[in-house]
Amino acid sequence: MPHPAAAPLRWPHWLLVYLLGLGLVAGPAYPMYRHYDFSHSLDTRSYLSVARGEFEGVSLTRRYRPLVPALAAAVAWPIEQVYARIWPERPGSDWPLRLAFYVVNCLLLAGMGLVLFRTCQLCGATPLAAALALAAVFTSRWAVYTAGLPLVDSLYLLVFALAFYAVRAGSAGAVVAVLLLALPAKESGLLLVPWLLWYGRHALRWPYQLAWLALGGAAWLALRFWIDQQAGTPPEASVSNALGHFENLGYSLRRLFSVKGAGEIFSIFGFFSLALLAGLRSRAARQNWVPSVGWSGIGLLVIVAAHMLLSGDLGRMGYLAAPVFAVAFSLVVSRDSLFDCCGQISQHTPISESRANSTS
Repeated sequence: MPHPAAAPLRWPHWLLVYLLGLGLVAGPAYPMYRHYDFSHSLDTRSYLSVARGEFEGVSLTRRYRPLVPALAAAVAWPIEQVYARIWPERPGSDWPLRLAFYVVNCLLLAGMGLVLFRTCQLCGATPLAAALALAAVFTSRWAVYTAGLPLVDSLYLLVFALAFYAVRAGSAGAVVAVLLLALPAKESGLLLVPWLLWYGRHALRWPYQLAWLALGGAAWLALRFWIDQQAGTPPEASVSNALGHFENLGYSLRRLFSVKGAGEIFSIFGFFSLALLAGLRSRAARQNWVPSVGWSGIGLLVIVAAHMLLSGDLGRMGYLAAPVFAVAFSLVVSRDSLFDCCGQISQHTPISESRANSTS
């Protein structure tokens, strides 16, 4: 349930938070967009091809994620009209499209930041703590990687943020958005469906969820069929490719329980993760925030862990835990005595009252 102190935001506040997220992402990601060497990155080359409508020869894992590439292609068209005049020193046809991916990914990630900020508030965090949580999430190396390169993770991250927000806010609209976008964003979005059916049932009842899921699933299957026709690929090939991800389980587990794997996990949110360790130091400290994260947050972490094990890319998929991390971080900073300087600032309610409300 939404926290009593989480008053509705007016549009100037929404705009300010959005610009905060955009500023945190766009600046650090620009060097990644400008200087990244594409010669060894199959992922980025694949999504550039999808944006140009070239599906033949693109990996079966990536060709069915056309939403972000399509947006980038639409943004690239007006850019192409003036690009050569503004940057004549950058030859080659890929530059406008690369810039378009950068713009689209930054805008989508800023949208995710806005959703995260509001979710933190709904769970009882102060505005300052919620803003610090955004900084913790967007200073991750994976935010820079996602925003600066021709990738599609930005939309999938927004889907995860909307899913957690839908459950905490009781928002039927957010549930519908997740059911329509999850599968086209990434086929592994299917893992979100059981979680959303259970924890989102108070926001949108099962019959309506199933109806929207059927609509989104039908559109997704039609899109896959069209792409298969463009690429000349039999539909059963995508099924075999999906099952092939289970072969990554052994590799992922070995990597996870290694020194390198531990470093990769820590590097997702870096030294900001130490705040959570502080919040685990005692039973009283844990009671400040663990109940507010709740079973829905733990369930979402299980889904993220499944993504990590099936993909073999522990750090990149672990970044999907950003909604739960942001809420946990903001609550620790808001309520733990170690961070009283941040907990003093709240939107309408003193911190002592917020604590009373959160435990009532």
